[in-house]
Amino acid sequence: MADSASLLFNPHTYDPEHFDPETRRLLRATVDWFEARGKRRLIEDYRSRAWLGDFLDFAAKEGLFATFLTPASAAKEQGRRWDTARIAALNEIFGFYGLDYWYAWQVTILGLGPVWQSDNAEARARAAELLAQGEVFAFGLSEKTHGADIYSTDMLLTPDGEGGFRASGSKYYIGNGNAAGLVSVFGRRTDVEGPDGYVFFAADSRHEAYRLVKNVVDSSKYVSEFRLADYPVAPADILHTGRAAFDAALNTVNVGKFNLCTASIGICEHAMYEAVTHASNRILYGRPVTAFPHVRRELTDAYVRLVGMKLFSDRAVDYFRSAGPDDRRYLLFNPMTKMKVTTEGEKVIDLMWDVIAAKGFEKDNYFAQAAIEIRGLPKLEGTVHVNLALILKFMRNHLLNPVEYPAVPTRLDASDDAFLFQQGPARGLGSVRFHDWRTAFDAYTEVPNVARFREQADALCTFVETAAPDEEQSRDLDLLLAVGQLFALVVHGQLILEQARLTGLDEELLDELFAVLVRDFSAHAVELHGKDSATEDQQNWALGAVRRPVVDAARSTRIWERVEALSGAYEMGQ
Repeated sequence: MADSASLLFNPHTYDPEHFDPETRRLLRATVDWFEARGKRRLIEDYRSRAWLGDFLDFAAKEGLFATFLTPASAAKEQGRRWDTARIAALNEIFGFYGLDYWYAWQVTILGLGPVWQSDNAEARARAAELLAQGEVFAFGLSEKTHGADIYSTDMLLTPDGEGGFRASGSKYYIGNGNAAGLVSVFGRRTDVEGPDGYVFFAADSRHEAYRLVKNVVDSSKYVSEFRLADYPVAPADILHTGRAAFDAALNTVNVGKFNLCTASIGICEHAMYEAVTHASNRILYGRPVTAFPHVRRELTDAYVRLVGMKLFSDRAVDYFRSAGPDDRRYLLFNPMTKMKVTTEGEKVIDLMWDVIAAKGFEKDNYFAQAAIEIRGLPKLEGTVHVNLALILKFMRNHLLNPVEYPAVPTRLDASDDAFLFQQGPARGLGSVRFHDWRTAFDAYTEVPNVARFREQADALCTFVETAAPDEEQSRDLDLLLAVGQLFALVVHGQLILEQARLTGLDEELLDELFAVLVRDFSAHAVELHGKDSATEDQQNWALGAVRRPVVDAARSTRIWERVEALSGAYEMGQ
């Protein structure tokens, strides 16, 4: 049985021995750099909005980004590959110490997406060399007026008569736009109408025709507004044209949005050490704060939700790494990590904040930073609503039409995830098929709250078959999103159970976690019942799907003891 601390990232004991030696060295070196920096400096840089120059110098010296973000097909040095498992591990570390560090890395990943999907060998070689030099990258997609609505881009490319273009227009909310050695910019030709006119091209932020306007956020993150004024785009700068440019944009977001889940996990882990340590040592009315039943419940719920976040995200990595043209299940699990795991992170922070109260505002704690940063992740790379709507496209096939697939193993092997840059056309989501979700639940029929949640999941199948939204209701996004939350819980529970089986997670902890999921399902069912357009059948179904978790006071006490053991388990040095 794993103890509570071993399930969470702890810099004092961290040794990622499941990775190859160089990956292990780099991950540990990153942790050591932050630990040597100390908590006071970490917080002060966050509060003073200091640019991350020294961090990027460290990453360049170690070859961190080059090693982790150069696909094997573009690499000249051994050990460089695009490996989602170790990328996820680094996301968690960056989140643990501060989202600003993660953000510089994340938007580099986005900026590289169109390059690694491109057939432009010269641009690929240039990107690999820039990475080797320690440069960062940027993803020039969104605009001030249109956001990420790429159908309406106002970045215009006028043919120059020599096979290239002159680009003029602005981009807004572009991370690393102040320092990127290469910015992947999306625009459209002035001489071609419709999708055939789209172009993705590479720009250099140091070019005189690239004009940096400002940082649009009050943060160490440099989220830029920039303008191109008659910027020369040579044939060697063109990454994609036509529909391929559109697909590259969406497929890049597919790759990048996954990183938000493990960043949120890191944030929650650091905050949890602080919160439990504070609550355990705080005396109110002659008793430790943790003696109060509601405090124990809130911290226990926070802990098991965090464990669930980790289990789901780890298992999603396996589907990402095993994906291919005939297995695109990752297209569901990807928005799930983006939407579900990050919103779980908000709940985890809120539960702990209810306990530590005013302590969560203090400037000398990491928690005050975590409470702000955790809010951003559900809102980046598509809102919760956008990703819920995407998830709904898979609901019927996932719940009702399973097919056979070979078993997907744990994927910690040192291999390159080449398919992520060969995803092809970004369409056909309704045709994606899945393995039977029930199999994961069947393995845990003896766990009381897994069985109780299975009743609710089966009820959702009945809903889809007998009371699903009709054509008119399908235009009511408010109603559909409530249904989407119910479906997301089933998928969340499925991958948690799969990972629990692969890792041997003890059933008592799993039972406590699923008690929380039973309550969540019931709450979303009640929400659906109250929707304005819900039919009588849907209202009746919703109330019928409400369940009470199986209560076991002794079990809950034993799980609480694991949470309490986190007190003092980690404190960042000053």
